[in-house]
Amino acid sequence: MRATGTHLIAAGTVVAGDTVHRPGWVEVDGERIVGVGGGMPSLPPDTTFPDASLVPGFVDIHVHGGGGGSFTSGDPEQAVQAMRFHRGHGTTTMLASLVSAPPAELLRSVTALVDLVDDGVLAGIHLEGPYLSAAKCGAHDPAALRDPDADEIDRLLRAGRGTIRMVTLAPERPGGLAAVRQLADAGVTVAVGHTDADYQTTRDAIEAGARVATHLFNAMPRVHHRDPGPVVALLEDPRVVLELIADGIHLHPALVRHVLAAAGVERVALVTDAMSAAGMADGSYQLGSLDVEVAEGTARLTDGTIAGSTTTTSALFATALQALAGSAEPLAGASVMTASTPATAVGLDGVGIVAPGHRSDLVVLDATAQVVAVMTDGSWVSPIGEAQSCVRAESASHP
Repeated sequence: MRATGTHLIAAGTVVAGDTVHRPGWVEVDGERIVGVGGGMPSLPPDTTFPDASLVPGFVDIHVHGGGGGSFTSGDPEQAVQAMRFHRGHGTTTMLASLVSAPPAELLRSVTALVDLVDDGVLAGIHLEGPYLSAAKCGAHDPAALRDPDADEIDRLLRAGRGTIRMVTLAPERPGGLAAVRQLADAGVTVAVGHTDADYQTTRDAIEAGARVATHLFNAMPRVHHRDPGPVVALLEDPRVVLELIADGIHLHPALVRHVLAAAGVERVALVTDAMSAAGMADGSYQLGSLDVEVAEGTARLTDGTIAGSTTTTSALFATALQALAGSAEPLAGASVMTASTPATAVGLDGVGIVAPGHRSDLVVLDATAQVVAVMTDGSWVSPIGEAQSCVRAESASHP
């Protein structure tokens, strides 16, 4: 007999960690998963997805905006707009990524997002900068870049009230390694990115506590046979999680396959690095203080520099399936890269896997990896009637 108030979901495929059930079922009780199993459930389900796959809600630890809204604007309403857009594409957990800005402006942006994290709208804040390399600044305002300052870092952490979960920095800047230690000691995940560091400096940053590579390859020196640089140092250390923007623009698909072969899915976190133009028409946008033009879905500064992306995690999931074609369980591998690995990288508990006790965040995908339905905290947040061939709702009352 089922507990009162629970919701039983059956699907043609359920990805539950390393196990893939065909068919399978998940039972949720409010915000938590209370049961997962293979085969058909013993009681009639409340909702069935006979021709679809149920996977854990996506976790994006590097995203600047989407759906016309931006986390970098300092406007909580825009932040909610961006969150809702990505949630509709299956991202049920996300960090709000900020870009480099002057001290007072960055402090205001952090303060503007804290309440949204406290309310559970966002999972935390990611500071991408301002302690980045001028030579590899990408779509960051060069005028806003600076050396790490212990007092400024303390002010930001105090303003964030525990919500700053990740900081990307260039360890070669004066004070860079000290900043890595300061942030790591404060429980913040430190990421190496937008860096011109050499191999040894990157190794030193990892020893000091850095544990993530911000969009590996992008905004880093190319690998040279006599000067391997940060890419090789980050790739070879098993303690480092590797962000990849697998949108077909930032990285060649062959490079994605190479990283997977070298590091495995457990060390790869697919991230969107999406900006406000994600899901919007081509045109003019802003990323922080910089003007961005989007043409054919590619976002660039006026000088041609790529400025984030317009992709979604659901699109990255589909790309992951292609990269993992021929593996034993591509669905499981893609779920690791879009959910459990990014969650673990920034210390998020209870998300990223379909398992009892975890949050009831679920994504339902059709045979082409398109999002059919999204559940977050036990509630459907996108219409489950969008793909009637995949969905059948049963009566909520059972004998």
